[in-house]
Amino acid sequence: MTFEQIDRPQRKREAAELLRSAEVSPKGMTALYMSLLILLGLISTLGGSGFLGIFISILSALLGTVLVAGFTLYCMAVRRGERAEYLTLFDGFSFVGKLILLDLLTTLFVFLWSLLFIIPGIVAAYRYRYAKFNLYENPGISVMEALDMSKRQTYGYKSQLFMLDLSYFGWALLAGLPSAILTQMITRDITANILYGIPAPSAYFGLPILALDLIFSLWQLLVALFYCPNYICVQLSYFETSKRTSGVGEGEGPADSSSQTSWNAPDGLN
Repeated sequence: MTFEQIDRPQRKREAAELLRSAEVSPKGMTALYMSLLILLGLISTLGGSGFLGIFISILSALLGTVLVAGFTLYCMAVRRGERAEYLTLFDGFSFVGKLILLDLLTTLFVFLWSLLFIIPGIVAAYRYRYAKFNLYENPGISVMEALDMSKRQTYGYKSQLFMLDLSYFGWALLAGLPSAILTQMITRDITANILYGIPAPSAYFGLPILALDLIFSLWQLLVALFYCPNYICVQLSYFETSKRTSGVGEGEGPADSSSQTSWNAPDGLN
């Protein structure tokens, strides 16, 4: 099997150029996508506990899965030079059952591998990285086919995918750090309440927890405008290279026009 050393900076530049030429604004699509996710999160939080709260949380998670699919389908259309309207965000409803099953199986497989140790779990997560992309491109295939295709497509590329994720880590940290700090503070105070009976505060920095959660969610939205579409488009570029060199899924989706240097080497993370 032939692998390619992917030029990551070049792929990022290509993705940025494609997004600049998109007929439907990437920032507008990202803002709508993130706003809907924030809304679902608030609805889930306000749903409370009990059976109704659990039902609302599950429903919100399922709708979130559909939105993730829709946003990726938008990015796929951008890579093809096609126009994708805002309603593309809801295209995942047409195969939502498979999306849910794929999420469940992927989580299960990664969890089972994680029982051996953390490294096998990480490798498994990268092994199934392209399963969703395969299903998005061809909803007619089965979930197991999508997983099997991903296993073959990621062979030889897991380490490069890891480095790609690492290159966006700063953006992810910038987006999620405020919420992570708030979560840590709440967890600390709840633990103190359980162990020592110290009352947990209902507000931090002079603001109710719900208000802070909303503010930090809006911060995540703002940061996502600058990196989220590019990140997805670059992943899709890697996906196209993996399809072409593995011969698995070849011909589905946009053509990969990037010229790279071929090399034959084992997959360090396989």
